[in-house]
Amino acid sequence: MWKFDLPSLFLLLPLPALVWWLAPAYRTTAPAVRMPFFQEMADAAGEKPAPGGVRLRRNWLQRLLMPLIWTLLVIAAAKPVYVEAPITRDEPARDLMLAIDLSQSMSARDFVSAASGERMDRLTAVRRVVADFIAKRKSDRIGLIVFGEAAYPQAPLTLDHDSVLILLDQMQIGMAGPRTAIGDAIGLAVKLMDKTPALEKVLILLTDGNDTSSAIPPQRAAEIAKDHRIVVHTIGIGDPATTGEDKVDLDALERIAKTTGGRSFHALGAQEDLAAVYTTLDKITPGTVKREVYRPQRDFFWIPLAVALGLLTAYHVLALLIAMARAPRRRLHAEINEVTHGN
Repeated sequence: MWKFDLPSLFLLLPLPALVWWLAPAYRTTAPAVRMPFFQEMADAAGEKPAPGGVRLRRNWLQRLLMPLIWTLLVIAAAKPVYVEAPITRDEPARDLMLAIDLSQSMSARDFVSAASGERMDRLTAVRRVVADFIAKRKSDRIGLIVFGEAAYPQAPLTLDHDSVLILLDQMQIGMAGPRTAIGDAIGLAVKLMDKTPALEKVLILLTDGNDTSSAIPPQRAAEIAKDHRIVVHTIGIGDPATTGEDKVDLDALERIAKTTGGRSFHALGAQEDLAAVYTTLDKITPGTVKREVYRPQRDFFWIPLAVALGLLTAYHVLALLIAMARAPRRRLHAEINEVTHGN
């Protein structure tokens, strides 16, 4: 559609008429000698004296062009633009960080696929389920954190999910150390997501043990995450009846999730149970996008400006041509008058 960026400038349209009506006429004065016998001298010289005041007369072309040129200049100043069709761009509205425990206990082969009866270690089951989960989250930026004795970023927040899947497949048990640092994993997630502009920030933390080596207590880390508007969902896997450091602390995971407004889950030894947890997470954190609309504009002020300058130039060229055509005729009349008065 067409519009003017500065429509208020159209109030200037009647300005020339107001100036013509209200401002006094422009007058000039020149020194002169008063002669009582001026008329006799003029008659003797055969000249007809001109009036003392000269009033410039405009021709019909001037009367037509001047208002038109002024209107075109005002239109150019009002800046006509053509607004094109909107361009919509989808931006991710959520940052989703996955923190996965790679402590030594993840090597326990206590996960079984109900469909095939295949027995696998915990990390293999997690890889398969998380890969399916990532494939569904096309509109979210996803990142990976691995933790064991310490926490490390494995993949930055990105929409390049293929790269995330490659890095997910490269994770190995024990690569982050043999113990479990849940608090450090939450703290690292806060650091990685603190400056992102996403409307929602979610951390999904999966572990099969309890915190044994964090520099910051998990509960304190959860409070910091809450202050940074990060929701933490926790997933405990393995048998809670296990003793020692490998025992998953479901109560601690539930407190972490509750502190940040998230939910806590527990998956036993079936791969389908873990898949059901991620399906639930997919439902409670539906994929959303933030739409940015931009309407391109093209300026056309140069068209009325060019037309006005073209008309003004054409008028002066035409006036010059007419003056040049009349010049010989005037010289001829002057010579005839000179001969006539001379005789």
